[in-house]
Amino acid sequence: MADAQPGIFALGTRSHHHLEFDLLPGTEPAAVIDALRGLREPPVTAGGENIVLGFGADLWRRIAPAQAPDVLAPFTGVQGNGRGMPATQHDVWVWIHGTGPDILLDTARAVAHALSTCAVLALEQAAFVYRDSRDLTGFIDGTENPPVFEAPEVAIIPDGETGAGGSFVIASKWVHDLDRFHRLSQADQEGVIGRTKPDSVELADAVKPATAHIARVVIEEDGAELELFRRSTPYGTVREAGLYFLAFSADPTRFDKMLARMFGVSGDGLHDQLTDFSTPVSGAYYFAPSLQALASQFS
Repeated sequence: MADAQPGIFALGTRSHHHLEFDLLPGTEPAAVIDALRGLREPPVTAGGENIVLGFGADLWRRIAPAQAPDVLAPFTGVQGNGRGMPATQHDVWVWIHGTGPDILLDTARAVAHALSTCAVLALEQAAFVYRDSRDLTGFIDGTENPPVFEAPEVAIIPDGETGAGGSFVIASKWVHDLDRFHRLSQADQEGVIGRTKPDSVELADAVKPATAHIARVVIEEDGAELELFRRSTPYGTVREAGLYFLAFSADPTRFDKMLARMFGVSGDGLHDQLTDFSTPVSGAYYFAPSLQALASQFS
């Protein structure tokens, strides 16, 4: 039985740090493995510090072709009518999360130093849990998430399939226009999201706009919801604030369907109202291999 990286499901950590790297020209996969070999996930997977590793499709196929699912592919972007998500695909993604930003910064610096011989840091984003797991818009984030005991069925490739124990990952940085959003009345804000602001109760179908956020990202096929396991976290300074969107799935086509509905290219002419107030500035797909697949490379 293949085991998923435990940091994917380690809840209760309030500080997060994301690093995305591009390989230096001419870098061989063996050099990446050598650089990462010194990293070891801490033994505590809840309330301590966790490291999750992901690889772009092209790099993972070069590292472990037998462990790369056929559907694994880089993100190529999506563009609708005046809105979209750019493709900023990188080669290596490292997610560190734990109890405090100080320890995470030390680990992030160590990761960057370890990879400096073969890769350049392309994107770095520190993030955090805001209040009671709210987005900076003030709405509770992740209400639709499956409970953690069901999450592996949603996020992890089952045994018997190529890449078993691994997970497909979408990572994207979004910049919010909070001033503009907060100028809306609370009722209008709730119409954008599709939930009540204080307690995250879904609006009744009779009043929930067809373009509300949850109306676009909650997708059903044949009576079953196409679920994702979300681990998004806000980030912010006085100058810029937003969300580092992060989700895991056993099936990457769920990402494609969600993005098509958000950006108005799914065929029904509708888009997600939230994209009127928040703009993605990065977008990438990664593969988070199982512990066994990683061990086979690092041993």
